[in-house]
Amino acid sequence: MEPPRRGPAVASDRELDRLLVEHVKGVAVDAQTVRAHVIRPPHLDGAFSDRGSEGSKVQFAPRRPPIVVPHHLDVGAFGAALHDALKDNVAGYVAQLRQNGHAIFIKDWQFAKRSQDGSEGWTTDVQLHVASVSKLMTAIAMTLLLSEHNISPDAQIIDFLPDYWAKGPNIQFIVFRNLMNHTSGLTAVDVIDFDIMKRAIADGISLDRNATNHLGHYCYQNLNFGLCRVLLAVINGNISKSAGVFFPGLLDPGLLDQLWDVATIASYNQYIQTNVFRPAGATGATLDHRDATGLAYEGPGDSARGWNSGNLENVSGAAGWHLSVDEVLAVMSEFRRGRSIVSPEAAQAMLDDGFGVDPFVNYQCGATAPPGLATPAGEIYCKNGRWHDGNGHEEQSLAYFLPQDMELVVLTNSPVGGGPNGTEQFFRDVVTQTYLNNLTTQPPVHL
Repeated sequence: MEPPRRGPAVASDRELDRLLVEHVKGVAVDAQTVRAHVIRPPHLDGAFSDRGSEGSKVQFAPRRPPIVVPHHLDVGAFGAALHDALKDNVAGYVAQLRQNGHAIFIKDWQFAKRSQDGSEGWTTDVQLHVASVSKLMTAIAMTLLLSEHNISPDAQIIDFLPDYWAKGPNIQFIVFRNLMNHTSGLTAVDVIDFDIMKRAIADGISLDRNATNHLGHYCYQNLNFGLCRVLLAVINGNISKSAGVFFPGLLDPGLLDQLWDVATIASYNQYIQTNVFRPAGATGATLDHRDATGLAYEGPGDSARGWNSGNLENVSGAAGWHLSVDEVLAVMSEFRRGRSIVSPEAAQAMLDDGFGVDPFVNYQCGATAPPGLATPAGEIYCKNGRWHDGNGHEEQSLAYFLPQDMELVVLTNSPVGGGPNGTEQFFRDVVTQTYLNNLTTQPPVHL
């Protein structure tokens, strides 16, 4: 008679703490936190993220010939036109345009929380989940991190992936650049988590140029920036890539995944807080949803309670940051012109490489897309964010790097209505077209 088979050994807290001491450095992670961690909490189910440029209905020209006559933005006309475009079509919004770090246009409208939720009006210091604008923050952090460690954007990511992850076909060919401009060939479901990222690496990628998706072709995927969170933690020395490999009888795979998820979330949060947000003065940034954070609604007439999308640390890297207009603009200004994060030259190179910004041409998994849009005033770059529950409640954000040292951020907590037959409009289309419509050759008016 054969002896009964034993299941995986169960690690004691003491054994788990020993692994943490040996393999996790510089971040506070303990056995109790690891055991309590849920890789995919219930509030992620039924949530959906933006798909980059795929929602665009306007095919903006990717390049324009040089303009002999200089153009600039008519700020007053732009502000008035933006308000006209949004005021009857959203639950509320807040916008601020800065030049050289100084506000030259501010407008807030209606409520971050409507009357049924406490009547909190929009202002530039009210936070909202900025969804995929978080990718811009991740790209800034990765640009700094790679520079600090003398790692090229064209270095292979496989050297920094967890050793215990299975590596599928052709993973060795993916470089950091492929993650940050969405050309990795990796695919997964919309709202990713640690398990989904691990599985995508095990599935591998195609090198076949006739395949639906393959290395080198643009295809917007949240997991590209989720993986940046994992890679950041390893590169920064917060977790050893071999963590768990030498404890095969100690940790079951689920607990090991929880350990890695907790450690990489903590590392990512701490690194960006210290090296991106703090130098910019954006000290209120959080992955959690505070009581004062805006809620999402279906539109201007919504009388139901707003949607709280919750703590989103599990999707950090790709989404999750809760920021105000002031905080996003502070980071953008310091990144673009200051030197406490990266140099202005490195910042411009990141934008030109398309890291953390979205193309204006809707390629839908096509060839490599141009990162910016050439206008008569100069090149513009944008990152849009959208997070929704599939029932009409939306959090939306836009962050623009504009010519003439301008940055624009607009937040809204609902879909943008007003399309044909009352359909939803793509937020970025509305704001971009309003910007283009208000470029002029007339002398600027100083407000």
